[in-house]
Amino acid sequence: MELLVRAAAAAAASSSPHPSRQLPRGACVSGPCRPRPRRPGSPSLRAAAAAATAVEPETKEQQNDTSETEVFACPVCYEPLIRKGPPGINLPAIYRSGFKCSKCNKSFTSKDIFLDLTVTSGTKEYTEQKPARTELFRSPLVSFLYERGWRQNFNRSGFPGLDEEFHMAQDYFQPVAGGILLDVSCGSGLFTRKFAKSGTYTAVIALDFSENMLRQCYEFIKQEDTLLNANLALVRADISRLPFASCSVDAIHAGAAIHCWPSPSNAVAEISRVLRPGGVFVGTTFLSSPRNNPFSVEALRPLRMIVGPVNTSYNYFTEGELEDLCKSCGLVNYTSKVQRSFIMFSGQKPY
Repeated sequence: MELLVRAAAAAAASSSPHPSRQLPRGACVSGPCRPRPRRPGSPSLRAAAAAATAVEPETKEQQNDTSETEVFACPVCYEPLIRKGPPGINLPAIYRSGFKCSKCNKSFTSKDIFLDLTVTSGTKEYTEQKPARTELFRSPLVSFLYERGWRQNFNRSGFPGLDEEFHMAQDYFQPVAGGILLDVSCGSGLFTRKFAKSGTYTAVIALDFSENMLRQCYEFIKQEDTLLNANLALVRADISRLPFASCSVDAIHAGAAIHCWPSPSNAVAEISRVLRPGGVFVGTTFLSSPRNNPFSVEALRPLRMIVGPVNTSYNYFTEGELEDLCKSCGLVNYTSKVQRSFIMFSGQKPY
């Protein structure tokens, strides 16, 4: 156990990403709430875009405007953030940039390996504690163990395994391929990396409230040069206060997450707000069942000896409750797939 603690401490250490290519300016999200008017990979659309560029070259003023309009928004007032630094939704560009809200004048730090877009970013005296089930995942040890045995333990509740879950989610996301995907409560990034490597999306944003989960996510990312140079960003944020403008994201994934959220209704309402019309939300969780508890006292006993008492009061739902929650937050076309206590469910923002 002492070796695990030392390894966890080493894994939590952060390091600076290396400069690399930036995302094309066209990937930045701006404009009114509307669906994306294209399907990815269409030769006719690519040709039309090239022709438009040839006829009307981008002016310097347009370049400056685009580089300052970001997918990220202030979590206080939801106004777009102004960036000083290289454009792009990728690790090196964000690391070298500063972000500020022009309306409330709040600045956000990107000095770490992730961009901190929580409301409490930059506070010096104020501290805030989340419920124990949320705080548990901020532990360096839990972050280190998450892909090293913790997540695999979900199989006994019916989770089909990472590869199968990824392919199931990809099927749901087909209508929004080519857009921006947000992997909320990303943990150590086990699905973030799969989405980024798939080449299906313009950009992938990994979001979690846990600083140590994001650091562990970066430790895995930096082992692959293709991911370091990908259109991939790490963001710290509150699921109930998403730092994105309304109707700005095409796809949102929440793997084994909703049962940990302090307020699932506030979170799903936020997800519905930031999705574009036609955007898709996909989540997985444990159905309310005697067999659904991978967080039993026995499973958590080694952690209790290190981090102290662990509260295992998670939110478990029935199929009907999940459908009702999604519909009450304005999502339509609800569908789900169930295997024992595992459920993958999906809803869509109406056009």
